[in-house]
Amino acid sequence: MKNKYILGIATIILAIYSCGEKNKSVDISISPDAGANYKQGDKVDVKVSLPADYKVDSIVYLMDSVRLIAKTDTTAYSLATTSLGLGVKLLTARIYADGKMQEQSTNINLLAGKAPELYTYQIEKTFAHDTASFTEGFEYRDGVFYESDGGTCDQGERSSLRKTDINGKVLQKIEMDCNAFNEGITVIDNKIVQLTYHERAGYVYDKSTLKLLSKFSFVQGQEGWGMCNDGKNLYCNTGSNQIFVMDKENFRTLRTIDVYDDQGPIDDLNEMEYIDGMIYANVWQKDDIVVIDPQTGAVIKRIDLSSLTQQATAGINNTDAVLNGIAWDAVGKRLFVTGKKWPHTYQIKVVKKQSV
Repeated sequence: MKNKYILGIATIILAIYSCGEKNKSVDISISPDAGANYKQGDKVDVKVSLPADYKVDSIVYLMDSVRLIAKTDTTAYSLATTSLGLGVKLLTARIYADGKMQEQSTNINLLAGKAPELYTYQIEKTFAHDTASFTEGFEYRDGVFYESDGGTCDQGERSSLRKTDINGKVLQKIEMDCNAFNEGITVIDNKIVQLTYHERAGYVYDKSTLKLLSKFSFVQGQEGWGMCNDGKNLYCNTGSNQIFVMDKENFRTLRTIDVYDDQGPIDDLNEMEYIDGMIYANVWQKDDIVVIDPQTGAVIKRIDLSSLTQQATAGINNTDAVLNGIAWDAVGKRLFVTGKKWPHTYQIKVVKKQSV
């Protein structure tokens, strides 16, 4: 009787031990290493490593929580990147075995597939620009410039929205409240859409009269910076390397674009213009314009305007007088650039930079 009791106890202990072994987590790793850089077009081999005697039922691979494929073995999954947007990609493997699921994740940085082409400029014409304007938004429509001028009363400035002729003469102008700091604007459907800096608010005006039509909450970030449109959707940035594609009616985010060149993210994106399917963007306190593919976020061109900035700011004792204004005449195919407090607006032609 005693032996039967001991045998029963031993059986229970063995069962408990076996159950514990069954539910014990298995040591699993995943490659590539977190933070690894790849270029668009590269193949990324995603692979889990398991103990040699561990049998899996299936492994499900996901990218940014979207299922990619299910496999029944531990061979690597080869991820194609040619059509992917750029930026950080979360890669996850879910391992199913014995009725259990374990999960391992890593991440990669997907960069542009090649370095941007380098361009410079030729000045075609020079026009006057109001040196009182701290240019934050700049567009050209129907023979006039629309300009968003930033400033607050405690800084001795006051934000305004204005229309000027091509020679800089103010045709219409409205001033903002003392504490509102104007940022990027874009003209779409006979309306002007405007961002503000810290106020987390945007405004919609009538294009002809500059009458305020409505106000909306800006929820895409803590700060509003640049804005443009493609005729269907709005594009805005918040001073990072992200561009938000927004519905032009309700201002909701439709998708985001992470902007990278072949070396890394391009931060501080500022004033923008949509030109022939590409986004042209100033980079805050930089003397060049980056040309961005809105489908992938890749910087495909870089336009060096450093000598133009030196020419435009000669004699201006203001470190804030930076390049920050891009306007496109879609009818006449003319490109205009200016900057904060600059005395001139320049019509330029973009030309390929000669290799040394």
